[in-house]
Amino acid sequence: MPATTTFQPILPPTLTPAEDAALRALATPLLSDNMDRLVGATGLNKYHGQGMLVGTALTVRSRPGDNLGMYQALALMQQGHVIVVDAGGDLNNAICGDLMRAYAVSRGCAGFVVDGAIRDVASFANGDFPCYARGVVHRGPYKSGPAFLNLPVSIGGQVVRPGDIVVGDEDGLVFIAPDRLADTIAAAQEKLRAEQAIMAEIEDGAERQSWLHGLLGQMGIQV
Repeated sequence: MPATTTFQPILPPTLTPAEDAALRALATPLLSDNMDRLVGATGLNKYHGQGMLVGTALTVRSRPGDNLGMYQALALMQQGHVIVVDAGGDLNNAICGDLMRAYAVSRGCAGFVVDGAIRDVASFANGDFPCYARGVVHRGPYKSGPAFLNLPVSIGGQVVRPGDIVVGDEDGLVFIAPDRLADTIAAAQEKLRAEQAIMAEIEDGAERQSWLHGLLGQMGIQV
């Protein structure tokens, strides 16, 4: 039987330059703290050398160990898309490696998120193309399908929809629904200012700190 993929035809929009710049100034803990501390994938690892992942999700759901859908996503993607692959968390066969990484870079792909395995990790570690995956294996993928593109997927316990905003750094990955983006950025910026004020208080050297002793006092703890 021929290989099959199913694709929903409307590609998700990409971020504006202002949105991209605002997100790059915010660490993932600042974002997740303002989304009930429940949002974001767990169990995936960062494999690139440096650089932050910011973009919008072009989603792929593939049969474990099969990367036919990721091939199609690479052919369809637009600059600023993050290819987000639900490969079932399987670590028996790698979904992508250095050739797909090189092609993605040439197309302006924002990065890879693979709930599955990758290979050729040295090429990722020696560059700044963002890549997060569950693990590594040398064994290559199959290409027989089936696969589903541009539909909701599950990544590390998080539902990710096409067009969700993806942000990744050394602390991990968060996904933001487009209709929550502006509010989440504003709240994270406010938290950043608050944390900067706390750091300034710490650096001032006082033994008693309003952020620390004030909270303990509110909890009825006397120190």
